[in-house]
Amino acid sequence: MSLSFETENPWKTLTSSVVYDNKWIQVRHEEVLNPSGGPGIYGVVHYKNKAIGVIPIDDEGFTYLVGQYRYPLEEYSWEIPEGGGPMDEDPIEGAKRELLEETGLIAAQWTKIARVHLSNSVGDEEGFLYIAEQLTQAQQQPEDTEQLHVARIPLKEAIEMVMRSEITDSLSVMGLLKVARLRGI
Repeated sequence: MSLSFETENPWKTLTSSVVYDNKWIQVRHEEVLNPSGGPGIYGVVHYKNKAIGVIPIDDEGFTYLVGQYRYPLEEYSWEIPEGGGPMDEDPIEGAKRELLEETGLIAAQWTKIARVHLSNSVGDEEGFLYIAEQLTQAQQQPEDTEQLHVARIPLKEAIEMVMRSEITDSLSVMGLLKVARLRGI
């Protein structure tokens, strides 16, 4: 069964102003009429890059997680290799770059498994998820803002980490659960 409802936008934007802007995001304050016609406000976060996530799977059924401290959360996070890709770039190119930067891995086989929206109640961030296979090890190339730890673990254990809420990053949760369903894990 497929649900499809094509409707016109029931919101009306009265005013829009940029209240914050940097190279990654822009935040707008908007005065609106909501779907019932009442006045309201909306804060919209516009992302300037696509979110890219990769689930690398080696020939032995292991995957690679990246651990790092996430400043906004004030906690350490285990995640799939992920990052941002320019809007005008094919997402697969960003996926290849992020996998190499964060893990030092190069993949010969790529499978796109999802297009997702990460927090569509306040932002327009679009994400893409890939499985990377036929891996070879090269040199990790982290950005200067990243202090990364890489762990090679069984794919099934990474999925169990999601189920135990030890992995909470949305791209990682979506990607690993999608892989679990695709692979019957």
